[in-house]
This record gives sequence, structure tokens and C-alpha cells, in this order.
Amino acid sequence: MARRLRYQVAVSLDGFIAGPNGEYDWIVMDPAIDFAAMAAEFDTAVMGRKTYEVVNGDGHMAMLAGMHCVVFSRTLPPSSAPGLRVVADDPAAVVAGLKAEPGKDIWLYGGGELFRALLTAGLVDTVELAVIPVLLGAGVPLLPAGPVVPLVLSDQKVLPASGIVALAYAVPGGVGPAPTISYVRG
Repeated sequence: MARRLRYQVAVSLDGFIAGPNGEYDWIVMDPAIDFAAMAAEFDTAVMGRKTYEVVNGDGHMAMLAGMHCVVFSRTLPPSSAPGLRVVADDPAAVVAGLKAEPGKDIWLYGGGELFRALLTAGLVDTVELAVIPVLLGAGVPLLPAGPVVPLVLSDQKVLPASGIVALAYAVPGGVGPAPTISYVRG
């Protein structure tokens, strides 16, 4: 099976992936989510500069340990440190190249703008959301404006302890099979 590019992200009920100042303290942790099992589905993560700066600054890069990380930035200096590559190249070309290589799935780790660019380029295969039961009212949108893209529901799980609803969608025409939510215990 070819590698899938999977956008897997937490989102508020009103459609934001971060608060107005980039904060994500509204994302609740649920013990039913096995983050190690989730991360084990990927060997590569791609993200935009803003996401990288947040996760690198607060220690969350540890969750991506053992993965090859590609950061797209026009302002950070290029880098090819072990496990991390910062590039100013066209994200669509880089991701198309990554998808053609052997390996596990690729985690589109964050960045609504990067998500929109790769979705519009036809490279996103799945959209997997952890809908957090909170209304932010403002913030960084899940997806900036652009063309309509229909999705096909492939799996859903409700986590009663937190109220999180995990949803997995396939993008028609993407690499299949559609994902299942296997990282939720019980």
C-alpha cells in the first residue's frame, strides 16, 4: 500500500485548532487515548513553521521522537539536523516525494494553512479529528477558505470520560483503505 498523508488534529467544536494566540490549553487529555499507539502509525511528520515553533518550544517534539520531521518555512533557516529538515521548498512537491517513498503513513501534524495547501493539491488522504467539547469563539481555523472537498466517514468513537468525539474521514480519490481509530482503548 502506498503511504497516506493523514491530517490528524484536535479541533474545538466550533472549528479551531488553536486559540487566538495559538494556545491549546483547551485540549483535554483522555486516558482512553493511547498516544504511543497513535504515533506508532507514522514514521514521518510534516508541519508548518508556526506549529513547529509551538511544539518545539513546549517540549511536544518528544511525541514525534523517532520520526523524520519536515518543517515548511520561508523564514527559518534551512536545516537538515538528524530527524529534522526545515525547507522552503514547495510543500506539495516535497510531500508528493515523501508519499512515493516506502514507509509508514505521514502525519500532517499541524497547520491549517499547510492543510489547505496540501488538500487543494490532492495530497491529503484522510482527515482525522478529535473534536474537543469546547467553544473557543475565535482562533486558528481548522481549514482556511478554499474549494469544497467532500469526505467519507470511515470510523467514529465517543470517549465518554472527556466528551471527545474522534472522527476519521477518507478523502475520495486518496490512498486507501480508509483509516480506523485504533488508538482509543476500550
